Amino acid sequence: MNAHVTATQSDPILTVSNLAVHFGGLVAISDASFSVAKGEVVSLIGPNGAGKTTAFNVISGFLPATHGEVIYNGRRMGGLKPHEIADAGLVRTFQKTSVFGNNTVLDNLMIGLHRRGSGSVWETLLLSPRIRRQEEEFRDEALQLLEFVGLAHRSAELAGSLAYGEQRLLEVAVALAADPTLLLLDEPACGMNPTEAMAFRRLLAEIGKRDITVLLVEHNMRMVMGVSDRVVVLNHGRIIANGPPAEIQQNPQVIQAYLGHGPKHA
Repeated sequence: MNAHVTATQSDPILTVSNLAVHFGGLVAISDASFSVAKGEVVSLIGPNGAGKTTAFNVISGFLPATHGEVIYNGRRMGGLKPHEIADAGLVRTFQKTSVFGNNTVLDNLMIGLHRRGSGSVWETLLLSPRIRRQEEEFRDEALQLLEFVGLAHRSAELAGSLAYGEQRLLEVAVALAADPTLLLLDEPACGMNPTEAMAFRRLLAEIGKRDITVLLVEHNMRMVMGVSDRVVVLNHGRIIANGPPAEIQQNPQVIQAYLGHGPKHA
């Protein structure tokens, strides 16, 4: 947790302003505003159906907002396609694993890195010296990323053969391959046992050392309270609290809506 970083000490890298999302008569998000400062780990929590993944989908361009705007690095994201937002440095993972199960773990990383490739079709088909050098650089970077997330020893195995928690780690590695400045993680610890979850907490700290800001949706409250600089709480599409973990754990509205009766359940 980067407790020294606060929204007042650093310019926001992400600003969500008066966000509303309606599906016909259903209001998924009614009016949500929050910001994420550079270097922060901010968690977005709330009961099922509160609007967390909907917010992620709007921020990352997979869903249009009914009202409001998303500003990333001073640039309005409205109307941009998901790949354009990712190219700008705002990268996300998903609730359900999206690895290529029939490819090796290493190839999954190579596929992610190839999005950054610059060769023409002919150079690629003919394997020009520049393309060969680029391939070697990508392979080295892929292996380094697998080492970083703790999967280097599984590089030659099929991604589909990995345990679910390991597939989540592979997704994070693929997201890191896109060279993000803001990483949106949607329930990354889902399916992890307590040992894996603790290791993932350490990984989040290492990600922060790479000057990557993190916005996290996660149901593991022990992790949320242990890694977050701030916690934003959604309930029925509205933000009911926004503050440091210790404050959120004591907030009566949050306890009633989500955490249960007191911090011992957090």
